[in-house]
Amino acid sequence: MLNSRQYIERLLKQAGIRLNGNRGWDIRVTDQRFYNRVIRSGSVGLGEAYMDGWWECPELDVFFFKIIKTGVNAPLYTPASLLLFLKSVLVNQQKKNRAYEIGRRHYDIGNDLYRVMLDKRMVYTCAYWQNAENLDQAQEAKLDLVCRKLDLQPGQKVLDIGCGWGSFAKYAAEKYDVNVTGITVSKKQMKLGAELCRGLPVEIRLQDYRDLDETFDHIVSLGMIEHVGRKNYRRYMQLVRSCLSGGGGFLLHTIGSGTSVRSTDPWIHKYIFPNSMIPSLSQLGDAFEGQMVMEDWQNFGVDYDKTLMAWFRNFHNGWDQLKKRYSTKFYRMWKFYLLMSAGSFRARSNQLWQIVLSKDGFREGFKPSSYRDYEVAAE
Repeated sequence: MLNSRQYIERLLKQAGIRLNGNRGWDIRVTDQRFYNRVIRSGSVGLGEAYMDGWWECPELDVFFFKIIKTGVNAPLYTPASLLLFLKSVLVNQQKKNRAYEIGRRHYDIGNDLYRVMLDKRMVYTCAYWQNAENLDQAQEAKLDLVCRKLDLQPGQKVLDIGCGWGSFAKYAAEKYDVNVTGITVSKKQMKLGAELCRGLPVEIRLQDYRDLDETFDHIVSLGMIEHVGRKNYRRYMQLVRSCLSGGGGFLLHTIGSGTSVRSTDPWIHKYIFPNSMIPSLSQLGDAFEGQMVMEDWQNFGVDYDKTLMAWFRNFHNGWDQLKKRYSTKFYRMWKFYLLMSAGSFRARSNQLWQIVLSKDGFREGFKPSSYRDYEVAAE
């Protein structure tokens, strides 16, 4: 019978990773308790052991790419994974009275952290690198891509569900002369977003999407539906339909999973995004079936790998500015989160979708200044 070290060593070998090897993606174990901890607690044990300094890996993103691509992470599912799955089946983990938890536990960590990590506009969603040379350019290209897909016109009213620090609202108001209402469940995002958008036709509110009761010419949601949960997708789409004018469009920008799941990774749930869930194509299709017309669906998930690596470089290079407020354990936790995520997109386990939906179908089809025209013009 294999002991815990031998079992872990065999799993890693399948992914081309050596214990205490000398390649960048090999891991070096510094505490022998590591093996039993991973066997006992799966992904939570792996992440917590890294946070505690029990193992090192110079190229953590490559390590995760290899284990996700080969699927050797699957045997590490544990009773904690099963419990999280059962809770997701029995309980609506994203119900209204939990809506603000993600704001408190993730987005309210500190605006200083996000100022250091993100681009100059503080966009916390996947950038569009088609013709960009740096993160600032790639994020502006993404924001412009959204505006062009919706064919925004001066004076229109636009709703941004999950507006973050107001990056899209500010860009669309400045560049396309539209009026934007943004909603967030983060108090710190609302406060800073209002400051950044001062003087523009932008309103940033602290509000749950279920409390909306207005009509808009267009609606966008960039990186927010990952917090909605499968039990609420249908209601979410019903609300979008009720808030959308007849000729308007809804652009949904979301991480997408190749398989339908009911819960997230246990370590991510515990430390990064509580109650989150990545939707699948079929889950989203079921949600808008009979309610919305799918006009366009673009996948640029490979761009999220580059975005996450840029975020990590900013975070790492700016650590001297942050370490007075954040611990070394936090640094390791955040590094683990960013580089694990980059590895998952590199392995194409996760995707990034931009979906354009209309209420009853655009009369002349999807033909605004689309991303196809945008790419040709940029070249």
